[in-house]
Amino acid sequence: MFNHLHRITPMGILMGACAIFSLPGLAAEDSALLRQQLIELQQQMQQSQQAYQSRLQALEQRLMQLEQDKVMQLAQDKITPAANSTIVRQQTSPSDVPSSGLTSSTANPLRIGLSGLFAAGGSNADNDELEGLQAGGHDPNRNGFTVQNVELSLGATVDPYFDAQTNIIFLIDNEGETEVELEEAFMTTRHLPWGLQVKGGQYFTEFGRQNPQHPHTWAFADQPVVLSRFFGGDGLRSQGARVSWLAPTPWYSELYLGAQNANGETVTSFLAEGAGGDPTDPETIGGHALIDRDGRDQSDLLYSARWLNGFDLSDTLSMNMGFSGLIGPNASGRSTDTTIVGTDVYLKWQPAYVQRGFPFVSWHTEVLQRRYEAGDSEDPTQETLKDWGFFSQALWGFRPGWVAGLRTEFAEADGGVSTDDDPFRDRRKRLSPNLTWYPSEYSKLRLQYNRDWAEHLDGGNADSLFLQMEFSLGSHTAHTF
Repeated sequence: MFNHLHRITPMGILMGACAIFSLPGLAAEDSALLRQQLIELQQQMQQSQQAYQSRLQALEQRLMQLEQDKVMQLAQDKITPAANSTIVRQQTSPSDVPSSGLTSSTANPLRIGLSGLFAAGGSNADNDELEGLQAGGHDPNRNGFTVQNVELSLGATVDPYFDAQTNIIFLIDNEGETEVELEEAFMTTRHLPWGLQVKGGQYFTEFGRQNPQHPHTWAFADQPVVLSRFFGGDGLRSQGARVSWLAPTPWYSELYLGAQNANGETVTSFLAEGAGGDPTDPETIGGHALIDRDGRDQSDLLYSARWLNGFDLSDTLSMNMGFSGLIGPNASGRSTDTTIVGTDVYLKWQPAYVQRGFPFVSWHTEVLQRRYEAGDSEDPTQETLKDWGFFSQALWGFRPGWVAGLRTEFAEADGGVSTDDDPFRDRRKRLSPNLTWYPSEYSKLRLQYNRDWAEHLDGGNADSLFLQMEFSLGSHTAHTF
């Protein structure tokens, strides 16, 4: 719009004045007075134009700085704009980092956010059956009311070299007891050369697209069945470190390599907590009793790898495709391992002109397979258990604030004793339509229906309906795109 203002210039005013002077009948004294007034006006216009040009240059420099800050923030938070899946991390060498900067209390204020996730609903399955169907730790899993997740998020830029983030979770279990857990607490580097970044601390393992996401960012009210089986109710997370490399390719391509502790309740497929607790009633998987096995050295860590790629298929269609892998020890023997591999695809269509991010259509699918070595080689019951499953979900943002979703799932297992009565290894199917209304960016209401088919159920199927509510306060730390 500034370009149109440039067309009004002092030269234009003089040309107009010449036209006025050429009018017949204009008196000489009037003409001289008019010339003097026009000269003064020309001088005022020149001064105004100079002031305007200076202000315009300052605004343009400020705009450029804001654009650079926005790109850097998007790159650091790994967030892709709604209509573009290409993620760019600014390449900065250590020499570009100032040797001394402002303190975090002045230049990098602490971001504090609180989000609450609640559900109410019911099912024709009783509470015991519903707990087997809704195996996610933050799933609505009872007839009545559920406090799914209350998350306190703290994050800030520590200094020119590190960012830090912490997420503390509060929830109420089915016995009415309040639980508090440190979900995540980690640091990430800011300006390593050659497209490198290091993360260290307690964090969600970057496997697939869904696992690193927090419950309040899920597109559905509950966790997919196959993720609950492979990664446990709280998702796969542990203590460790990982390095990522942003490859210098024409498209977005990033490789992640990590190592984490393999023990604890959040690493279900590996050295899960509780193994060997009661020798008279040990925990089992596929009929194989779990033993109390501790990590001995670096060979008993959980190792992860992920390769993520992003493409713009057109001006309105983008795609992310990832490949993930895990390998680590499990508690069914002294030398047994678990291997999990998976692939994920995410497509999103969005027109060039949107209102509050609407309309859009997205499709997200993940397929996972687990190979679980059960029993040492000298064990006569030694075998390899094989499990696999997938989920596929589509979302349609048909008007600002309104999103319709549909998810389909399947999971089954081979090996071990009969899986018919095992809610964590039987054949499962689930179909879930939902409708979500976002009154604003800080709240949502979601109505979801689940139709479950499971071999462990007496009737073979179950119907459940949930109403989910969420609020968000403060400046919540950005999540992974």
